Amino acid sequence: MTPARTTLLRIREGHAKVGFSELFFDLVFVFAITQLSHTLLENLSTLGALRTALLFLGVWWLWIFTSWVTNWLDPDKVPVRLMIFALMFGGLLLSSSLPQAFAERGLVYGLVFAAMQVGRTAFMLWALRGGRSPGNFRNFVRILIWLSVSAVFWVLGGLAEPESRIVWWLVAVAIEYLGPFAYFRVPGLGRSSLSDWDVEGAHLSERCGLFIIIALGESILITGATFAKLEWNPSTVAAFCIAFLGSVAMWWIYFDTGAERATHRMLQQTDQTRQARQARNAYTYLHLLIVGGIVVCAVADELVLVHPDHADGAGIAAIIGGPALYLLGCALFKWVTNTRVFPPFSHCAGLLMLAALALASAPLHLSPLLLGAATSAILMIVAAWETIALRRGLLPAAPAAH
Repeated sequence: MTPARTTLLRIREGHAKVGFSELFFDLVFVFAITQLSHTLLENLSTLGALRTALLFLGVWWLWIFTSWVTNWLDPDKVPVRLMIFALMFGGLLLSSSLPQAFAERGLVYGLVFAAMQVGRTAFMLWALRGGRSPGNFRNFVRILIWLSVSAVFWVLGGLAEPESRIVWWLVAVAIEYLGPFAYFRVPGLGRSSLSDWDVEGAHLSERCGLFIIIALGESILITGATFAKLEWNPSTVAAFCIAFLGSVAMWWIYFDTGAERATHRMLQQTDQTRQARQARNAYTYLHLLIVGGIVVCAVADELVLVHPDHADGAGIAAIIGGPALYLLGCALFKWVTNTRVFPPFSHCAGLLMLAALALASAPLHLSPLLLGAATSAILMIVAAWETIALRRGLLPAAPAAH
């Protein structure tokens, strides 16, 4: 009798904990986030922002797809661990190419990105062979087809001239981001079902929370490293304190109750289809707004530290736009992971205050230091507002499952 093949999939018994190899993998993305922040800071223009946003969408997609895969795979199994380390190598190479992705290292970026996406999916198909999860096997067949198509555009973009590269990569990003919403529909193979995804929601929630910590940590590192190189005078010390308080407020807004309440909702959700939909919408898509906001805030903090007295239009847009993007992402995330009829009122009020600040900044000739102080104050108000509302019982203590 032939012995049963050892499965590479997780044994679902309670909460699937994040493995140390997954955390080790995340270290690569500390470097990636730093590279993106520096790239945006050095190319602070409309074109530079568009290019950096495109690169950020790619980095996030690589990370979140890997998190979905390790939601199913057991990272303590040697083949899975080796796959994660191979992705780490590719991620490190890709991160190194980010500053020159629209110059001489475009082909490296395109080839590595395509190889990581296709290679990881092929590994997942190999792990799913044997019929333990036939629905998910068919799901990954469709995913492999979608990512193979987008891979062509990643490589063609790398081969194209830098001026036209953005068009090829926009098509590639559009294909990849449309896939989950289209349920990876393939002619002749049909479409996937949310029930096939069989997500372990608490694990994915924990993974995304750790990525937020990585992004916030990168912001703190940039602030500290920049401040250490500057002359310590009243303006730089004030900018340093403002940046730190803003980072603390951002942590508070996400982690005080929002992340825990979302995890509770996922754990209480017994309908697999609903859980998979929430995982797709709240974590796969909406978290990119939150992380993107942190990246822009890191750029803004460095601008305020280095140029506390003057900033151009792009700098002002970063100082106000970073907190706005972060608050928008957190508001939508909390909206879809709770039983709220509307997004959190405190977050909406914060967005209105930031909009008012943007309108007043030019007529009042506010300096970057004052703008940074105002945005940090707004974030602190939002954090305190929601905390007080929860502590006083004005909001439900814990979300109920549907």
